[in-house]
Amino acid sequence: MSRPRIADAACVLGCLALGALLLRFGDAGWARPGADPALSWPADAVVGAVGSGLVWYRRSHPLIVALLLLPAGAVAGSVTPALAVSVFAVAVRCRARTAILVALADILSVILYFLLQTDPRHPLAVDLVVRGAIVAGALGWGLFAGAQRRLVASLRDRAARLEAEQQLRVEQARLTERTRIAREMHDVLAHRLSLVSLHAGALEVRTDASPDEVASAAGVIRSNAHEALGELRTVIGVLRDVSPFRPVEAPQPTLGDVPALIAESGASYECALDGSGAPDATIGRTVYRLIQEGLTNARKHAAGTPVRVVVAGAPGIGIRVEVRNPLTASAAVPGYGLIGLAERVELVGGRLEHGSSEGMFRLSAWLPWTASERG
Repeated sequence: MSRPRIADAACVLGCLALGALLLRFGDAGWARPGADPALSWPADAVVGAVGSGLVWYRRSHPLIVALLLLPAGAVAGSVTPALAVSVFAVAVRCRARTAILVALADILSVILYFLLQTDPRHPLAVDLVVRGAIVAGALGWGLFAGAQRRLVASLRDRAARLEAEQQLRVEQARLTERTRIAREMHDVLAHRLSLVSLHAGALEVRTDASPDEVASAAGVIRSNAHEALGELRTVIGVLRDVSPFRPVEAPQPTLGDVPALIAESGASYECALDGSGAPDATIGRTVYRLIQEGLTNARKHAAGTPVRVVVAGAPGIGIRVEVRNPLTASAAVPGYGLIGLAERVELVGGRLEHGSSEGMFRLSAWLPWTASERG
């Protein structure tokens, strides 16, 4: 048996036990010789038992149970515990106004109960106070429990909504970064494929070209086709914004644009890249975007603090990029830009780390740089 059903059974048994106690000391159980109570004690016991049984359905139909018990409370004293439980159920699950009206009706039914007795054992005031105290206690407890239940439900709904909104913002940040990467890839692929088309057209026109010229053009075609395939592998699966209203963007940044970016921001820069070669354009753009995001975060969340940028690496080892700046008292946690940046780094096979320690915020990433890549 489930826990709610065990509670229902215990509630019914409790109503039966308390109803039997009230029956023992009520008008039906203590009728003096010659007195004619409204209900004999067996009839009162049956009404109390049926009323207690109705409590089983108080969760699904609280108002109906309360209205069915209302006339029973006007003729039988043993049904009072069931009345209190029904008032509690109405207060928990219905509006406060409805619960108060039901409670008042239950209390006022004592007057009819008193009038039906030919020789009442207790004065009307006693019956009103007893039932009023029981019903009022059930009403107050039920209103409190209902308010607490609604508060918990609203907090759960709010938490679920905030979690959904958080997930939506994260997904939007990832999608925005993927769209941005797709636009960059479009420009680069267009450049490389135009070179392939240009040299292929030259071979088509120059039928008298020497073997060395043909070999040179074929090498350019092969190299650019290889680079284009590498770029295409990066962009596969990335969504692209094809809106015809998108404005024309500036040429995509490269690794060579990093010094100008850092000089503009006033940060200190340390570069320790192997001079024998350079990473491909995708890695170079990713390095640029990493530094750009790090400088932007430092400017937004720790304005006026010194920023240090370090770029080091070599073919076969990879590139390590680090942007470090002190934390200030008013520094905020960087937002969703880092989520998109992590998406960009993962797409090229790298790793991104960020966090604060010892009063410094550190943005660090490792990017692959294969030994075959040359500028």
